[in-house]
Amino acid sequence: MKDKKIFKGLLLSHDGSYLILKTDSDTVKLISKDNIVNIDFPRLPEGLITRPTLVWKINNAQQGTHKTEVSYLTSAMNWHAEYVAVSKDNDQSLELSAWVSIDNRSGAAYPNAKLKLIAGEVNRIMPPMPRALGKSYMLEAMDAAAPQFEEKAFFEYHLYTLTRPATINNNQIKQISLFPTAETKIKKIYTYESSRSSEDVRVNLEFLNSKENGLGLPLPAGKVRVYKEDPADASLEYIGEDMVEHTPKDEKVRLFLGNAFDIKPERAMTNQISTGKNSHEETWQVKIRNHKDTSVDIVVVEKFYGFWEVKKATQTYKKKDANTLEFYVSVPKDREIVLEYTIGFKTR
Repeated sequence: MKDKKIFKGLLLSHDGSYLILKTDSDTVKLISKDNIVNIDFPRLPEGLITRPTLVWKINNAQQGTHKTEVSYLTSAMNWHAEYVAVSKDNDQSLELSAWVSIDNRSGAAYPNAKLKLIAGEVNRIMPPMPRALGKSYMLEAMDAAAPQFEEKAFFEYHLYTLTRPATINNNQIKQISLFPTAETKIKKIYTYESSRSSEDVRVNLEFLNSKENGLGLPLPAGKVRVYKEDPADASLEYIGEDMVEHTPKDEKVRLFLGNAFDIKPERAMTNQISTGKNSHEETWQVKIRNHKDTSVDIVVVEKFYGFWEVKKATQTYKKKDANTLEFYVSVPKDREIVLEYTIGFKTR
């Protein structure tokens, strides 16, 4: 304080701007840190709450013991899914495990709680974000040996119910296994899309989320971290990560892991001519050099807008939609393949 006065007492609460002290004489002092002033109360004022508290008032018209169930929403408890995947068998299969992380910042602990998690796009009107107070958090990892969640469709979402009670402490992040480790067949896909990057070939892993393929479970949205085993010492090396959206069973999942080091593309327009008052043609050339010791199959994705059609092409192609053209190019090891095509455009 400016007058060098010292206050002693039990610290009841603080929010960064005010300190609330309870003195030895049971009086309460409210001290402003910003203005360096204090306020004395002869006793704890009625209704003054020194910590976040939820209070219910219940009216009862009948004597005796009553069972009461109270429901409320808390905006300070969230959960998300996380996945760990290991690419195996020369990138022909993927070992996938899933976890849910429950983050409790609500200010209360929930001992032996029945835990249910809803996955889906649940609409909520969110209040303004509160100011962070710099709390610390604890991470607790749970056993993943056996199935712990039961899943079922619920309204337009999916409900995951933990089969045992769980204690969720305040300021704790608890991880629980979502389903046992599963193995699924995968396909490595190389894509070159100049609208994303003119100098890079993207590397993707794709799998079908089906029961026949080893999965067939509704997958909540979350981050997937992918590793690959180094045969030299059997250690797992991190090779990339991507986000998976909410994915129903029998749908494809494609993970983008990074750009290929040994595959280099080069794209250029080689000709443009007018074919009429409202039409013209463009000829494009895409060179792809493969420096790997194996051949690769690459999907070349091109984007066009307006009225257009393929006049000629040196590689197999498919018009995927009104704006997307896909070419399928096979490049032998240590070779360069040249894709050349001509597009005709019309304007009204």
